[in-house]
Amino acid sequence: MSGVKMIVTDLDRTLLRTDKTISAYTARMLADCRTRGMLAAFATARPLRSARAFVEQVTVDCQICHNGALAVMEGQKLFCHGITPSDVNSVMGQLLAMFEKPKLSVEIDDRLYANFAVDTAWNLTGAVRTDFSDLPRLPAEKIVIGLSGVGDAVRIAQMLPAHLYVQVSDGKLGLIMNRAATKWNAIADVAERLGIGVGEIVAFGDDLNDISMLRGCGVGVAVGNALDEVKAVADVVCGGNDDDGVAKWIEENLL
Repeated sequence: MSGVKMIVTDLDRTLLRTDKTISAYTARMLADCRTRGMLAAFATARPLRSARAFVEQVTVDCQICHNGALAVMEGQKLFCHGITPSDVNSVMGQLLAMFEKPKLSVEIDDRLYANFAVDTAWNLTGAVRTDFSDLPRLPAEKIVIGLSGVGDAVRIAQMLPAHLYVQVSDGKLGLIMNRAATKWNAIADVAERLGIGVGEIVAFGDDLNDISMLRGCGVGVAVGNALDEVKAVADVVCGGNDDDGVAKWIEENLL
């Protein structure tokens, strides 16, 4: 396949194996692509601090984090589509009133603030335990709430202002973000800055938040373990994440 100038891949359940590792083979395939002049980017719901851990294993040219709310290239922030402090306070207050003892957290300036012990729930450390009364007056990258079912997401969507939206992740989390913050919007923005056509990009994903980028890029590839809704919109389905599906597709089609 010729004419590909950029590879964009989701991390969890796509490039990463289930044990959250990147195989040496996968790292080598991406490195070979960059050697041949193709750029590489991560597009993930993870925060920047979490994505950085994988940059130590795989060199990429751009990191798109928080589902597209933030993009960083060469250590510099390209843009951040956040939620204003006043909207954060309003939405958090409504969520606390709407649900009984909800597990809530908010990402602000690459730091997580939560009303529960995230180290035991998500195997994360370094979060600030809070009742949200002392949040810094800065835009938030996203608000995260635990969901008991799809119905929760519907209720949340109905109460949000028009410039915010909720995205279901992994079937159990609701991610509330600025409407400008999508993986596809971020990819299109980065591509324009780099002088790359979106038709010259191959994108890999597995979850609902990957659908728009798989549709929008030149080639959209769903991994074998992707949701059926994602496979339905993809141009092609490759092997699963535990079988190095992304790397094998790259080797067979790009190298």
